[in-house]
Amino acid sequence: MGKRSRQRQKNQSTGRDSRDNAGWGNGYADIVKENKLFESYYKELGLVPEGEFEQFMDAMREPLPATIRITGYKSHAKEILHCLKEKYFKDIQELEIDGQKIEAPQALSWYPDEQAWHTNMSRKIIRKSPLLEKFHQFLVSETESGNISRQEAVSMLPPLLLKIEPHHKILDMCAAPGSKTAQLIEMLHADMDVPFPEGFVIANDVDNKRCYLLVHQAKRLNSPCIMVVNHDASCIPTLHINSGGKRDVLFYDRILCDVPCSGDGTLRKNIDVWKKWTTSNSLHLHGLQLRIAVRGVEQLAVGGRMVYSTCSLNPIEDEAVIAALLEKSEGALELADSSADLPGLKWMPGVSSWKLMTKEGMWYSDWSEVPSSRQTQIRPTMFPPTDSEKLASMHLERCMRILPHHQNTGGFFVAVLVKKAPMPWNKRFPKMRKDVSSSSAAQTGGSPAASLPTDAPHLAESVEGEGGVVCSPHPLFSRPPPLKKMKLFGYKEDPFVFLTEDDPVFTTIQSFYDLSPDFPKLNVLTRTHEGKKRHLYMVSKELRNMLLNNSERMKVINTGVKVWSRNSDGEEFGCAFRLAQEGIYTLQPYIRSRIITVSVEDIKVLLTQENPFLSKLQDHAHAQAKKLGMGSIVLKYIPNPSNPAEPQCSIQLCGWRGKTSIRAFVPRNERFHYLRMLGVEVFKDKQGEEAEGELDLGNGEENRSSEPKRYKSNTCFVKIS
Repeated sequence: MGKRSRQRQKNQSTGRDSRDNAGWGNGYADIVKENKLFESYYKELGLVPEGEFEQFMDAMREPLPATIRITGYKSHAKEILHCLKEKYFKDIQELEIDGQKIEAPQALSWYPDEQAWHTNMSRKIIRKSPLLEKFHQFLVSETESGNISRQEAVSMLPPLLLKIEPHHKILDMCAAPGSKTAQLIEMLHADMDVPFPEGFVIANDVDNKRCYLLVHQAKRLNSPCIMVVNHDASCIPTLHINSGGKRDVLFYDRILCDVPCSGDGTLRKNIDVWKKWTTSNSLHLHGLQLRIAVRGVEQLAVGGRMVYSTCSLNPIEDEAVIAALLEKSEGALELADSSADLPGLKWMPGVSSWKLMTKEGMWYSDWSEVPSSRQTQIRPTMFPPTDSEKLASMHLERCMRILPHHQNTGGFFVAVLVKKAPMPWNKRFPKMRKDVSSSSAAQTGGSPAASLPTDAPHLAESVEGEGGVVCSPHPLFSRPPPLKKMKLFGYKEDPFVFLTEDDPVFTTIQSFYDLSPDFPKLNVLTRTHEGKKRHLYMVSKELRNMLLNNSERMKVINTGVKVWSRNSDGEEFGCAFRLAQEGIYTLQPYIRSRIITVSVEDIKVLLTQENPFLSKLQDHAHAQAKKLGMGSIVLKYIPNPSNPAEPQCSIQLCGWRGKTSIRAFVPRNERFHYLRMLGVEVFKDKQGEEAEGELDLGNGEENRSSEPKRYKSNTCFVKIS
């Protein structure tokens, strides 16, 4: 893909950003929400049911409702939902501002378990009510701590339609800014008692800078099963894994192909599109979208599912791409019927007839009508197939188009593809010497083409067999693409260095925390070859396999969850590494010592007092703490089913046992999250201070805990208003 195409892919991500980051304010008041070309185009196409076009346009001009999603994989999801319903939604239902009754947030009818909600409240309304201001602060704080995501409703659809299971290998091809990636991670961790699911998510984006947005989203979820990579999605490299001592090609069970698009479904949020929209946008993007989709199905395992989605309503970006993909697949792909997968969702079936219009207003119904002067911009794949029997067999009506006026959402298109067989162009291998079979060549290191994957045309098509015959080119290209050395753009990342089982760093860690024999030492990595290791991270064994076998062909931006950080004073307490809160839920199942079981009242003390004396803890926790020496500890709350008034989910915090005191090392927003779960109201007063009116701070003692001073800047304590 050329530089111009790559830049276009970066620039056309506006629509995806807009729907992923559905916020709470409405700006762009001066922009006139009119575009005659847009109206005439969609009227002529007839995508909107008869008699509904005015409703459709009226909805497009209305601000988009804000939507939130509770992170489903966290064991705290039910507690957050309970908090939302009991502390905020109930009171909001009775609220009036300027004589007008405020509409309470509503659950999205089609999202499982009431985990997604939408509201029409604007910033102006929020500023007029202390209750709504507290609600807003709650949402902001919980979003920062990863327990809630703000995301447009339609953006939540593709991950749901993928039907993720914990063992699935998943590729998100155009992932930034990462809201859907977060959903995928949540689904992998459906069972919180399993620290390392067998599956993983590879989240890719072409834009190096946007990859760091992706990292920020993923890091909120503290998963050891996510890797962020930086590649052009249309030629993302084929990866290898070691399976039973043999080098195999990695095929993905699930692929999310949410491609760059013109974004006309985001008009309600991305108001700039009103001025900029022309039909040329779709014509320019169709080829890129098709190349990305082709690369996706090549890497999909037989039996796997790929969801293709855009936030455009235009058939050139939607059904035309799907139809071209199905036609090229020669039966290897089929559209899945997802009509029963999301009960409550209103959608329009895909169309099997459409026309194409230039920005000058010229219409074309068939490729044969396109003048030669236009044939570089307009391509045959932009039109419906002319063979009516073939068209009917595609079942394009199984595609789903979401119209804004049906359920007060943005516009969206989604299609679910199932792979039935390898893609036909992947079956055309280079000719081999008669005495060399593909299997023996792969085992003996014979012909380079022999060991190529069946679904890796970007490798296979440009490699000659030993017989000197080049295999057939990809049907979308005139000739095989030449092999190119991978160019690394953007920042140079620190290396990912795995520790060995006998690394000296484990000696004190093993004894200090009494790690269980099944602790996967080989999954621990650091980011430096030389010098002292500052932080230790963990990944799943599957991601370790990926990293070790693809270091030369893959640009990794980030992976792993931090589990230990070096404590410069820690060695005098028996271990140079303290526990990190980010990785506590991953690491704790393997820790057998330095655990203090705490009560709800203990947690309140630990999260609201800076350095409480050990005696501030209740008797049971106090007795456990006295038996431990100074250093890093786990503070563990185990729910009591017989007391439903208390949180019914496990809570694990990192702490430090000082000489006479104890403290929790928990980031500010997580601290507030846990306090709210325990029934303590935390909010910012008008001066911006964190305020809470029930608990006393107690008397502190300067530096009683003997932990390094730098830790103190990372925590924030509740103050009396």
